Amino acid sequence: MNAHLENTYEAVVVGGGAAGLSAALVLGRARRRTLVVDAGAPRNAPSAHMQGVLSRDGMNPADYLAAGRAEIAGYGVGLRVGEVTGAAPDGDGGFVLTLADGDPVRARRLVVTTGLVDELPPIDGLAGRWGRDVLHCPYCHGWEVRDEAFGVIAHPTMPAHQALMVAHWSKDVTLFLHTAAEPTEHEAALLDAAGVRIERGEVVGLAVADDRLTGVRLAGGRTVARSVVFAAASRLAARDGVLRQLGAELRETPFGEFVAVDEVGRTSVPGVWAAGNVTGPQEQVVNAVSRGYRAAVALNNELVFGDLEERAAGRPVG
Repeated sequence: MNAHLENTYEAVVVGGGAAGLSAALVLGRARRRTLVVDAGAPRNAPSAHMQGVLSRDGMNPADYLAAGRAEIAGYGVGLRVGEVTGAAPDGDGGFVLTLADGDPVRARRLVVTTGLVDELPPIDGLAGRWGRDVLHCPYCHGWEVRDEAFGVIAHPTMPAHQALMVAHWSKDVTLFLHTAAEPTEHEAALLDAAGVRIERGEVVGLAVADDRLTGVRLAGGRTVARSVVFAAASRLAARDGVLRQLGAELRETPFGEFVAVDEVGRTSVPGVWAAGNVTGPQEQVVNAVSRGYRAAVALNNELVFGDLEERAAGRPVG
């Protein structure tokens, strides 16, 4: 591949969230011609703040990404807003990416950090308050809502787990079974030990007053007063179209199907790494940054030593 061709890069990072920008920062500092292609749909966009990120606790996620984009620009990394709609090998060990609104982009190596989509239960009002007073992660939001009146909408396959977890942040927790089965005898004992009350019946909506959550509405017409609701997504859909097109191996998890990666993010496709929530649901910002960093280091090391082997053998590089 001719490294001087327009739209040709040593590395392309598909996805411009925390994992992607972290990878791009490392690659830029490693003097790699790098492009980030970002569709602009981060998972944490509905949240006004991010917590648990050392030195950036409480920072607006959009401000965090803006700072990251400014940093990678300082190392000559390109940023292109758009969606990658196609990916294929180029026949020379690299890849050709098709963008929805532009010319093909060529890359020797890829880092895919496209994240996931939380597909929420179809409950009236739930999606509109996601990231505000409808939450999913106590480590992300628990401190900010501590000691408030929690409602937990049971996940169909793990009905008690989230209620047991969030009961550490509040002693006023109600588990709404919604469409989930009754807890097992062991789960019921744990819920009782945690002081969690159980409400049976389908949840049909949320009660809101003055743009604040006030309760959970049940199918029978009753409303249970709550100021915070925890709800796990009914399905976590990885944005893994690029990886699937390239034939990456996937793995089944309790949360759905995700790309299989090794400890540095290497996928089953030679030359392709993945990092962040596209690899699993528990890659919060700090974890995503770390995974992006590791993937970029592994990618650069592969290029360094692979190119040296080629030169030593008298073969052209790139």
